[in-house]
Amino acid sequence: MAAPPDPAVLYPDVAARGSLATALRAEAGGCLGAVPVTSPDSAPLLHATVAGTLPYREPLQVSAWTHERRWSVRGADRFQGLPLVDGRTDDLAEVARAARAWHDGAALEDIRRAAPFVHLSGRFEVPDNDPARLTESEWRGMLQEASELEYAWQEAYQALIEAAYAEPALRALYPFTSHWALRFSTTTRPGLTFMGPCLTAGSDGTYGVGRGFVTPDLGLFTTAREAVALAVRRLPAGLGPVALGG
Repeated sequence: MAAPPDPAVLYPDVAARGSLATALRAEAGGCLGAVPVTSPDSAPLLHATVAGTLPYREPLQVSAWTHERRWSVRGADRFQGLPLVDGRTDDLAEVARAARAWHDGAALEDIRRAAPFVHLSGRFEVPDNDPARLTESEWRGMLQEASELEYAWQEAYQALIEAAYAEPALRALYPFTSHWALRFSTTTRPGLTFMGPCLTAGSDGTYGVGRGFVTPDLGLFTTAREAVALAVRRLPAGLGPVALGG
């Protein structure tokens, strides 16, 4: 890939104002008011951070693309650092509207209404860090992600996630992926505790169960339901409710 152009070439208007934070304020038409918006000294034209008022949200991260003129946003929860909203647009005024809604503590759906480019990850907010709710939120995010993938193996992967979620014994565990292999934990992020086997979906429509995510050494199946059934049988007995990790 060719080296990216100087950011001042892609973003002359931002360069003229000295930083993305200052340009974002200028595009906001006053809607950011006294909202804290900052850019790092190391890359002031490419990044900005917008502080929020809710203690369980991380500041909104705004990043400029390096090979074409566009901006991305990412808003995460503070406890796990997982995205609740993201999105990309070539309209900096839209970014400003999203930033204001995030700062004000607007509901996730209301942020998208204020700035339609915003994409919701499927996770929901859990202000009290209840581990059962964090587990359900992560399943919801994983189900949505599986439905939105654009890979050739998307259909098989979605079938695997849905089959695992439909099984109460697995749904009670905290799900996570490693190299697109589905794994389970008895604790939430940020401190995962691996538990049980690993499930994979192949591009050929087969489903593997293994002790690691590289080799399906416990079995290879033609349906997600069969793979999930074996994973359930391989779970240790007496598992308690998911606990907070970290």
